[in-house]
Amino acid sequence: MQSKIILAAILLTIQTDIATAQNTPIVPNDPRQLNFALFEAAKKGRTDHVVLFLERGASIKARDRFGNTALLLAAFSGRTKTVRILIEAGSSINHQNLGGSTALFRAAKAGKRKSVKLLLKAGAKINLANKQLLTPLTAAAFNGEVETVRFLLENGADPVVVDNSGKSAILYAAGKGFSEIVEALLEKGIDVNQTYGNSLTALMWAAGYSNDTPASEALKTIDLLVDWDANFDMKDNRGQTALMTAAQMNHPEVVKRLLNAGARADLRNKEGRTAVDLARTAGSPAALRVLGEAK
Repeated sequence: MQSKIILAAILLTIQTDIATAQNTPIVPNDPRQLNFALFEAAKKGRTDHVVLFLERGASIKARDRFGNTALLLAAFSGRTKTVRILIEAGSSINHQNLGGSTALFRAAKAGKRKSVKLLLKAGAKINLANKQLLTPLTAAAFNGEVETVRFLLENGADPVVVDNSGKSAILYAAGKGFSEIVEALLEKGIDVNQTYGNSLTALMWAAGYSNDTPASEALKTIDLLVDWDANFDMKDNRGQTALMTAAQMNHPEVVKRLLNAGARADLRNKEGRTAVDLARTAGSPAALRVLGEAK
Protein backbone atom coordinates (compact mmCIF):
# COMPACT_ATOMS: atom_id res chain seq x y z
CA MET A 1 0.00 0.00 0.00
CA GLN A 2 2.82 2.37 0.95
CA SER A 3 4.63 1.71 -2.34
CA LYS A 4 1.45 2.56 -4.28
CA ILE A 5 1.15 5.87 -2.43
CA ILE A 6 4.79 6.73 -3.14
CA LEU A 7 4.39 5.79 -6.82
CA ALA A 8 1.28 7.95 -7.08
CA ALA A 9 3.18 10.87 -5.58
CA ILE A 10 6.07 10.42 -8.03
CA LEU A 11 3.74 10.25 -11.01
CA LEU A 12 1.88 13.31 -9.82
CA THR A 13 5.15 15.19 -9.37
CA ILE A 14 6.15 14.41 -12.97
CA GLN A 15 2.74 15.45 -14.26
CA THR A 16 2.78 18.62 -12.20
CA ASP A 17 6.28 19.55 -13.45
CA ILE A 18 5.12 19.16 -17.06
CA ALA A 19 1.99 21.16 -16.43
CA THR A 20 3.93 23.85 -14.58
CA ALA A 21 6.21 24.30 -17.57
CA GLN A 22 3.05 25.03 -19.53
CA ASN A 23 1.67 27.10 -16.64
CA THR A 24 -1.46 24.95 -16.57
CA PRO A 25 -1.50 22.86 -13.39
CA ILE A 26 -3.23 19.50 -13.40
CA VAL A 27 -6.00 19.36 -10.82
CA PRO A 28 -6.37 15.72 -9.75
CA ASN A 29 -9.80 14.34 -8.95
CA ASP A 30 -8.51 11.97 -6.30
CA PRO A 31 -8.36 13.79 -2.91
CA ARG A 32 -5.05 12.19 -1.95
CA GLN A 33 -3.39 13.18 -5.21
CA LEU A 34 -4.87 16.64 -4.88
CA ASN A 35 -3.09 16.95 -1.53
CA PHE A 36 0.14 15.73 -3.14
CA ALA A 37 -0.27 18.47 -5.74
CA LEU A 38 -0.70 21.00 -2.95
CA PHE A 39 2.54 19.80 -1.31
CA GLU A 40 4.50 20.16 -4.54
CA ALA A 41 3.12 23.62 -5.18
CA ALA A 42 3.95 24.69 -1.62
CA LYS A 43 7.53 23.40 -1.91
CA LYS A 44 8.07 25.25 -5.17
CA GLY A 45 6.40 28.44 -4.02
CA ARG A 46 3.71 28.35 -6.71
CA THR A 47 1.23 30.48 -4.83
CA ASP A 48 -1.31 30.55 -7.65
CA HIS A 49 -1.32 26.76 -7.77
CA VAL A 50 -1.63 26.55 -3.99
CA VAL A 51 -4.71 28.77 -4.13
CA LEU A 52 -6.19 26.74 -6.97
CA PHE A 53 -5.67 23.39 -5.24
CA LEU A 54 -7.16 24.68 -2.00
CA GLU A 55 -10.17 26.02 -3.89
CA ARG A 56 -10.63 22.61 -5.51
CA GLY A 57 -10.69 20.84 -2.17
CA ALA A 58 -7.11 20.11 -1.09
CA SER A 59 -6.93 19.89 2.69
CA ILE A 60 -5.02 22.56 4.57
CA LYS A 61 -4.57 19.91 7.29
CA ALA A 62 -3.11 17.25 4.96
CA ARG A 63 0.29 15.83 5.88
CA ASP A 64 2.92 14.05 3.84
CA ARG A 65 4.58 10.84 5.02
CA PHE A 66 6.96 12.86 7.21
CA GLY A 67 4.11 14.69 8.90
CA ASN A 68 4.71 17.95 7.05
CA THR A 69 1.79 20.17 6.15
CA ALA A 70 1.92 22.46 3.12
CA LEU A 71 2.92 25.30 5.47
CA LEU A 72 5.98 23.42 6.72
CA LEU A 73 7.03 22.70 3.16
CA ALA A 74 6.58 26.30 2.08
CA ALA A 75 8.39 27.64 5.15
CA PHE A 76 11.56 25.76 4.28
CA SER A 77 11.60 27.03 0.71
CA GLY A 78 11.01 30.52 2.02
CA ARG A 79 8.40 31.73 -0.46
CA THR A 80 6.78 34.33 1.78
CA LYS A 81 3.75 34.88 -0.43
CA THR A 82 2.97 31.17 -0.29
CA VAL A 83 3.56 31.10 3.47
CA ARG A 84 1.18 34.03 3.91
CA ILE A 85 -1.56 32.40 1.83
CA LEU A 86 -1.29 29.14 3.78
CA ILE A 87 -1.45 31.00 7.08
CA GLU A 88 -4.51 32.91 5.94
CA ALA A 89 -6.09 29.66 4.77
CA GLY A 90 -6.00 28.35 8.33
CA SER A 91 -2.81 26.31 8.60
CA SER A 92 -1.92 25.16 12.09
CA ILE A 93 0.96 27.51 12.92
CA ASN A 94 2.57 25.31 15.55
CA HIS A 95 1.99 21.92 13.93
CA GLN A 96 4.96 19.60 14.45
CA ASN A 97 6.00 16.97 11.93
CA LEU A 98 7.17 13.48 12.87
CA GLY A 99 10.52 14.86 13.95
CA GLY A 100 8.87 17.57 16.01
CA SER A 101 9.84 20.43 13.70
CA THR A 102 7.47 23.34 13.16
CA ALA A 103 7.17 25.72 10.22
CA LEU A 104 9.13 28.28 12.25
CA PHE A 105 11.90 25.78 12.91
CA ARG A 106 12.19 24.95 9.22
CA ALA A 107 12.16 28.60 8.16
CA ALA A 108 14.79 29.51 10.76
CA LYS A 109 16.97 26.56 9.77
CA ALA A 110 16.91 27.72 6.15
CA GLY A 111 17.52 31.34 7.10
CA LYS A 112 14.23 32.54 5.62
CA ARG A 113 13.88 35.60 7.80
CA LYS A 114 10.80 37.04 6.09
CA SER A 115 8.95 33.76 6.63
CA VAL A 116 10.19 33.68 10.23
CA LYS A 117 8.71 37.15 10.74
CA LEU A 118 5.37 36.15 9.20
CA LEU A 119 5.13 33.01 11.32
CA LEU A 120 5.95 34.83 14.56
CA LYS A 121 3.34 37.46 13.78
CA ALA A 122 0.83 34.65 13.22
CA GLY A 123 1.52 33.17 16.64
CA ALA A 124 4.39 30.71 16.13
CA LYS A 125 5.97 29.63 19.41
CA ILE A 126 9.54 30.86 19.22
CA ASN A 127 11.03 28.33 21.64
CA LEU A 128 9.06 25.24 20.63
CA ALA A 129 11.66 22.48 20.25
CA ASN A 130 11.68 19.37 18.09
CA LYS A 131 12.19 15.82 19.37
CA GLN A 132 15.93 16.41 19.66
CA LEU A 133 15.15 19.49 21.77
CA LEU A 134 16.53 21.72 19.01
CA THR A 135 14.83 25.11 18.81
CA PRO A 136 14.55 27.49 15.84
CA LEU A 137 17.42 29.53 17.32
CA THR A 138 19.68 26.49 17.60
CA ALA A 139 18.89 25.44 14.04
CA ALA A 140 19.70 28.90 12.70
CA ALA A 141 22.92 29.06 14.73
CA PHE A 142 24.06 25.66 13.48
CA ASN A 143 23.65 26.76 9.87
CA GLY A 144 25.31 30.13 10.36
CA GLU A 145 22.20 32.20 9.67
CA VAL A 146 23.43 35.35 11.39
CA GLU A 147 20.55 37.71 10.65
CA THR A 148 17.95 35.08 11.51
CA VAL A 149 19.69 34.44 14.83
CA ARG A 150 19.69 38.15 15.62
CA PHE A 151 16.04 38.49 14.70
CA LEU A 152 15.04 35.52 16.85
CA LEU A 153 17.03 36.85 19.81
CA GLU A 154 15.38 40.27 19.44
CA ASN A 155 11.99 38.56 19.58
CA GLY A 156 12.48 36.47 22.67
CA ALA A 157 14.32 33.30 21.65
CA ASP A 158 15.91 31.57 24.62
CA PRO A 159 19.71 31.69 24.09
CA VAL A 160 20.61 29.15 26.76
CA VAL A 161 18.33 26.21 25.89
CA VAL A 162 20.20 22.89 25.61
CA ASP A 163 19.32 20.02 23.28
CA ASN A 164 19.29 16.31 24.13
CA SER A 165 22.98 15.97 23.24
CA GLY A 166 23.91 18.57 25.83
CA LYS A 167 24.71 21.32 23.32
CA SER A 168 23.36 24.83 22.90
CA ALA A 169 23.33 27.39 20.12
CA ILE A 170 26.64 28.93 21.20
CA LEU A 171 28.44 25.59 21.04
CA TYR A 172 27.21 24.84 17.53
CA ALA A 173 28.22 28.32 16.39
CA ALA A 174 31.62 28.16 18.10
CA GLY A 175 32.43 24.75 16.63
CA LYS A 176 31.69 26.00 13.12
CA GLY A 177 33.49 29.30 13.39
CA PHE A 178 30.41 31.53 13.28
CA SER A 179 31.92 34.30 15.38
CA GLU A 180 29.16 36.84 14.71
CA ILE A 181 26.58 34.42 16.09
CA VAL A 182 28.76 33.63 19.09
CA GLU A 183 29.06 37.35 19.79
CA ALA A 184 25.30 37.90 19.45
CA LEU A 185 24.68 35.14 21.98
CA LEU A 186 27.30 36.45 24.41
CA GLU A 187 25.70 39.88 24.20
CA LYS A 188 22.48 38.26 25.43
CA GLY A 189 24.20 37.43 28.68
CA ILE A 190 25.52 33.92 28.16
CA ASP A 191 28.45 33.16 30.45
CA VAL A 192 31.48 32.64 28.21
CA ASN A 193 32.72 29.92 30.59
CA GLN A 194 29.40 28.09 30.90
CA THR A 195 29.87 24.33 30.69
CA TYR A 196 27.56 22.06 28.73
CA GLY A 197 27.48 18.33 27.97
CA ASN A 198 30.70 16.58 29.03
CA SER A 199 31.75 19.81 30.76
CA LEU A 200 32.66 21.41 27.43
CA THR A 201 32.84 25.17 26.94
CA ALA A 202 32.46 27.31 23.84
CA LEU A 203 36.25 27.79 23.74
CA MET A 204 36.81 24.03 23.71
CA TRP A 205 34.36 23.65 20.84
CA ALA A 206 36.04 26.48 18.93
CA ALA A 207 39.46 24.91 19.48
CA GLY A 208 38.24 21.62 18.04
CA TYR A 209 36.40 23.25 15.14
CA SER A 210 34.73 21.09 12.46
CA ASN A 211 36.54 19.98 9.31
CA ASP A 212 34.43 22.19 7.05
CA THR A 213 35.33 25.33 9.01
CA PRO A 214 38.09 27.57 7.60
CA ALA A 215 40.93 28.01 10.10
CA SER A 216 40.65 31.78 9.69
CA GLU A 217 37.03 31.70 10.92
CA ALA A 218 37.95 29.46 13.82
CA LEU A 219 40.65 31.92 14.85
CA LYS A 220 38.17 34.81 14.77
CA THR A 221 35.98 32.85 17.16
CA ILE A 222 38.93 32.03 19.41
CA ASP A 223 39.93 35.71 19.51
CA LEU A 224 36.38 36.74 20.32
CA LEU A 225 36.09 34.28 23.19
CA VAL A 226 39.49 35.35 24.52
CA ASP A 227 38.34 38.99 24.43
CA TRP A 228 35.30 37.93 26.45
CA ASP A 229 37.65 36.44 29.10
CA ALA A 230 37.25 32.77 28.30
CA ASN A 231 39.19 30.59 30.73
CA PHE A 232 41.93 28.83 28.76
CA ASP A 233 42.64 26.19 31.35
CA MET A 234 39.19 24.86 32.20
CA LYS A 235 38.91 21.11 31.73
CA ASP A 236 36.17 18.90 30.33
CA ASN A 237 35.10 15.57 31.82
CA ARG A 238 38.24 13.93 30.39
CA GLY A 239 40.42 16.53 32.01
CA GLN A 240 41.25 18.13 28.66
CA THR A 241 41.69 21.85 28.00
CA ALA A 242 41.02 23.80 24.81
CA LEU A 243 44.75 23.69 24.06
CA MET A 244 44.81 19.90 24.37
CA THR A 245 41.86 19.61 22.02
CA ALA A 246 43.49 21.85 19.42
CA ALA A 247 46.76 19.90 19.68
CA GLN A 248 45.00 16.57 19.31
CA MET A 249 43.01 17.81 16.31
CA ASN A 250 46.18 19.20 14.67
CA HIS A 251 45.02 22.79 14.63
CA PRO A 252 48.40 24.53 14.86
CA GLU A 253 47.06 28.06 14.35
CA VAL A 254 44.71 27.64 17.30
CA VAL A 255 47.46 26.08 19.41
CA LYS A 256 49.67 29.09 18.73
CA ARG A 257 46.89 31.58 19.42
CA LEU A 258 46.00 29.93 22.74
CA LEU A 259 49.63 29.72 23.83
CA ASN A 260 50.16 33.40 23.01
CA ALA A 261 47.05 34.23 25.02
CA GLY A 262 48.43 32.44 28.05
CA ALA A 263 47.13 28.88 27.91
CA ARG A 264 49.23 26.44 29.91
CA ALA A 265 50.92 23.61 28.02
CA ASP A 266 52.01 21.75 31.15
CA LEU A 267 48.53 20.73 32.30
CA ARG A 268 47.60 17.03 32.17
CA ASN A 269 44.32 15.27 31.49
CA LYS A 270 42.88 12.45 33.57
CA GLU A 271 45.21 9.99 31.84
CA GLY A 272 48.21 12.11 32.74
CA ARG A 273 48.81 13.37 29.20
CA THR A 274 49.83 16.87 28.19
CA ALA A 275 49.00 18.69 24.95
CA VAL A 276 52.37 17.50 23.57
CA ASP A 277 51.55 13.89 24.42
CA LEU A 278 48.16 14.13 22.76
CA ALA A 279 49.58 15.75 19.61
CA ARG A 280 52.24 13.07 19.34
CA THR A 281 49.78 10.19 19.84
CA ALA A 282 47.29 11.65 17.35
CA GLY A 283 49.97 12.18 14.73
CA SER A 284 49.60 15.97 14.69
CA PRO A 285 53.02 17.16 13.45
CA ALA A 286 52.12 20.80 12.84
CA ALA A 287 50.63 21.22 16.31
CA LEU A 288 53.59 19.38 17.80
CA ARG A 289 56.03 21.79 16.14
CA VAL A 290 54.18 24.80 17.56
CA LEU A 291 54.20 23.27 21.04
CA GLY A 292 57.91 22.46 20.68
CA GLU A 293 58.73 26.00 19.67
CA ALA A 294 56.89 27.31 22.72
CA LYS A 295 59.17 25.50 25.15
